[in-house]
Amino acid sequence: MLTVKGLNAWYGQAQALFEVSLSVGEGELVVIQGLNGAGKSTLLQSLIGIGPRAQGRITWQNEPIQAWPAHRRAQAGLGFVAEDRRLFTGLSVKENLWIAAPSGSNAQATPAQRFDRVMSLFPQLQTMLHRPASQMSGGEQQMLALARTLMIAPRLLLLDEPCEGIAPVLVAAMRDALLQLAREGVAMLVAEQNNILSGHAQRVLVLTSGRLQTLV
Repeated sequence: MLTVKGLNAWYGQAQALFEVSLSVGEGELVVIQGLNGAGKSTLLQSLIGIGPRAQGRITWQNEPIQAWPAHRRAQAGLGFVAEDRRLFTGLSVKENLWIAAPSGSNAQATPAQRFDRVMSLFPQLQTMLHRPASQMSGGEQQMLALARTLMIAPRLLLLDEPCEGIAPVLVAAMRDALLQLAREGVAMLVAEQNNILSGHAQRVLVLTSGRLQTLV
């Protein structure tokens, strides 16, 4: 599904990733662990095409995509949820969700069907549909960021610390939703420090100073 070989990344002259190689198979949950500054966010950003200068081979469904812009990678089925959420804070919850629904999508589900699916995964959002995103808690915003990404019907989710720094009750809701998606066959590459999902992963990768150290 996704294969990465010899990925290097730089911020200016400072190298952040060193010859990183990994793969995510159909329906797999793969977790990347590492301390702050280890390169987890840089790796995910490089995969979706919004990160620093990068070199290496990234293959999606047997097609090299390292030269593709981010929007084309998203259209091909990669969904990215950044740690900083990147919501439209002046828009309501419902508007944030619908603005992400692609027109003329080739996905089997219609935007309305995807919206209903998101509401079933995150019933907490149902009571907030008309609330501006700026008036949500950090955990609620994180839930909305994931829900918005699901509106594009991704086949692989790239998740940067999805359960970090949010209330325990919302951590449980996020974990349960992600595990449900995994059971339904959505592949995931998740960066985390807090071991919320690592116990459920098929594989756990460890990044240390930009280098892939361990496969558990």
